[in-house]
Amino acid sequence: MSSFLRSRRLWIGAVVVLALGAGGLALSGQRGKKTNDPKDKPAPTLEFGAADLTRVTSQPIARSLAVSGSLVAVNQAQVKAKVAVEVRSILVREGDFVKAGQVIAKLDTQDLAAKLDQMVGARNSAQAQYEIAEKNRATNASLLEKKFISQNAFDNVASLSSSNRATLDAAEAQVRMAQKGLRDATVIAPIDGIVARKSVQVGEKTQVDAPLFTIVDLDSIEMQAIVPAGEVAALEKGMPAQLVVDGMNDRSFEAKVSRVNPATEPGTRSIVVFLTVPNPEHLLKSGMFANGNVRIGAGVARPSLPLVAVQSEAGIPIVWTIENGKITRRPVELGIRDEAAGLVEIKSGVPPGTPVLVGKFDNLKEGGPAVAKIDGPSAQVAKGVAPDGKSGTDL
Repeated sequence: MSSFLRSRRLWIGAVVVLALGAGGLALSGQRGKKTNDPKDKPAPTLEFGAADLTRVTSQPIARSLAVSGSLVAVNQAQVKAKVAVEVRSILVREGDFVKAGQVIAKLDTQDLAAKLDQMVGARNSAQAQYEIAEKNRATNASLLEKKFISQNAFDNVASLSSSNRATLDAAEAQVRMAQKGLRDATVIAPIDGIVARKSVQVGEKTQVDAPLFTIVDLDSIEMQAIVPAGEVAALEKGMPAQLVVDGMNDRSFEAKVSRVNPATEPGTRSIVVFLTVPNPEHLLKSGMFANGNVRIGAGVARPSLPLVAVQSEAGIPIVWTIENGKITRRPVELGIRDEAAGLVEIKSGVPPGTPVLVGKFDNLKEGGPAVAKIDGPSAQVAKGVAPDGKSGTDL
C-alpha cells in the first residue's frame, strides 16, 4: 500500500513539473514573439522652410586673399629728452589728445639759464677783442699802404684779427647751443595725436635720448600682413579689403593695399603687405590683431552657394540636399571662395535646382524623410549667413 502511494506521488509530481515546463515554454514563446516582432515607429518627416534652403545659382564671385596681422599707427613719435636735467612738471597723461607744438612737460632750467649767461659773456668778450683786433688790422693796412710798416708786421696784426674772429665764431656757437638747451627744457609734442605712454615722473632726472612720451596718430591705421610670395604678383596698390578686428567681430572695416615690401622676410618665403585702414572715429588701436580678405579682380558670375551651406567631414566638403523626399549627403568640388560676399564656387556635386540646406543642423541622417517647403524668400539672399544665425563648419 505504501509503495502504491509513493508511486502515485511521484507520478503526480512528474505531471506538475511537465505542466510547469510547458507553461514556461509558452510564456517564453510569448516574450520571444513580442521581442522579435517589434512594431517600429516610422521616423518623423523633417520640414524645412525657404529660410533654411538655397540652390546653386550664378553669382559674381571675385577671388580673395586671406590676410591677418597686427595694426600699427601710420604716424607715431617718441619724444626723447635732449638735456640731462630734473623734470619740473608733466602737463599730459596717457590717453590725452595733443596738438603739434603743444607743451607737454617742463624741465628744470636753472642750470641751463646760468650756462647761457656764461656763454653770452664769453661771446661778448670775444666780440670786444675781435673789434679791437680788427681796428688794428685796418690801421696797419693803411700804414702798409704808405710803406710805414713792413709786410711782416701787417701780417702779424691781420693774423691776430683772424684768430679773434674765429674765437668769436666759436663763442657764438656756444651761445646758440646754450639757447637750444634752454628751449629743449620745454618738451613739446611733435605731431597731433594721443599720448600712448608716459615714461617719466616729476622729480626724476632725465638722461639724454631717454624716452619721455610716445604719441600716436590714430587717424590712419596700417595693417602689416604676411602673405606667401606666390600671391604677391596678384596684389596691386589700391585693391580693396575687408577686415575684422579681434574683439570687434560685430563689424567690419574697409581697407586698401597701400604698399608691398620688396623683399621676403628672413628665413621665410613670405612678404609683408601693408593695408591702410581709415580710422576717423579712433575705434582701432595700435597693436590690435585683425584678419580679413583682399578682393583680387572683379567678380565673375559662377555657380555658387553660401559658404555656410558647405560643411566639412574628414576634410571633404559636403552639402545636405533634399531629393525625392529624403535627406541626401553630397560631396562637392569647390572653386573660388569669396569671403567678402560669403560665397563659394560649386564646380560639381549638386544637380541644378536641388534644394540645399543652409547652415549646420544637428542629427541629420542620410535617407531620412524630409520635405522642402520653398514658399517665401530664399536663404540665398543671406550671402553666407543662415537666417537662424547658425553657421557652417569651416572648410
